[in-house]
Amino acid sequence: MSSDLGFRAGGSALARCIAGPADVFAERNWGRAPLLSRAAELGGDFADLLSAAAVDELVSRRGLRTPFLRMAKDGSVLPAARFTRGGGAGASVGDQVADDKVLAALADGATLVLQALHRTWPPLVEFGTALSGELGHPVQINAYVTPPQNQGFAPHYDVHDVFVLQVAGRKQWRIHEPVVRAPLDDDAWENHRAAVAARAAEAPLIDTVLEPGDALYLPRGTIHSAVAQGETSIHLTVGVHPISRYQLVRHLLELAQDDPELRTSLPMGVDLGDPAVLADELAATVAKLHERLDAVAPAAVAARVGANLMHRTRPEPIGPLAQLDAAAALDAGTRLRLRAHLRVRVEVDDRELRLVLVDRTLRLPSAAADAVKVVLTGAVVTPAELPALDAGQQLEIAGQLVRAGVLVPARI
Repeated sequence: MSSDLGFRAGGSALARCIAGPADVFAERNWGRAPLLSRAAELGGDFADLLSAAAVDELVSRRGLRTPFLRMAKDGSVLPAARFTRGGGAGASVGDQVADDKVLAALADGATLVLQALHRTWPPLVEFGTALSGELGHPVQINAYVTPPQNQGFAPHYDVHDVFVLQVAGRKQWRIHEPVVRAPLDDDAWENHRAAVAARAAEAPLIDTVLEPGDALYLPRGTIHSAVAQGETSIHLTVGVHPISRYQLVRHLLELAQDDPELRTSLPMGVDLGDPAVLADELAATVAKLHERLDAVAPAAVAARVGANLMHRTRPEPIGPLAQLDAAAALDAGTRLRLRAHLRVRVEVDDRELRLVLVDRTLRLPSAAADAVKVVLTGAVVTPAELPALDAGQQLEIAGQLVRAGVLVPARI
């Protein structure tokens, strides 16, 4: 179960990435075809998400270390020593970003990549969390800073979907049809270098310059390359890691492992590499697998997908000290709400109710079941409104949920 309070009041993170209705995008483009959206259609730019000043701050004042940044030039990734050094007094690390080295590498035409900004830059933490909640799939965000007339990476494809958001400068993008459609995580473009290079030599599907505020969606497998124009280009790459049908297949096979007949050893003393010998065993295995898979309940697979998403997505950020203060100041009228985008699995029996979170389980009395149902609707609630509990229990349960980061104060 997840809560989604949206990106900004009444807004949508996805609407900042695509022009047109979300349902049309889902039907025509999601996982299927690129979509180019101009700033005029989107109604704004991305200066609130990142800027040149923000890049300078991240590089010079935030103490980033690898792998939170990398640099590349002419299609090759630079050694970390080219842009990092030791952290100095009191910092026993050897790979902290060195702003002067980054300056020299940029001046030499290298591209700076700031990675995982959905974890390190507050506006993008919020944006990434909201977009992941809307899409229902995990999201990562990188920034690419490319000097004029330079290209950081050769034509390639990604194994995840991408939203490109042009922040500053201009960059020419050339888009080509895939050589591998919907590639899986272990089928990187390097496995198909010759085919990718050949496809990139053909006429492009899209050949355009992105200007500030423009956005481009690319399904995984789409071949692309980009060259900065007459000024330094900054763009965000929002990578979406989709849950695929193949992942459902893997979950189904894992669920089939508990069948003793599917774990049975094949016969000994025969050539199992001979198709004629293997035919009967294969037929029996396929028949048993059909039988086992037909009996799998959707809830069993959904539980596994939910657990995977719980580990790969982030809920709304919370301040530990602010949460402790809120719990200490709690009274019957304190307005609370469910932490946005939080994934929770509920387990209940005669003895207790368990809220399973990403790396802990919160145990509550079974009498709290009705109260938890109210909380998980996402509605604003006060401790006094938690049903089937006396006043003391209401404050105790609410306090536990606040201290566990399930509930947060609802701002008026």
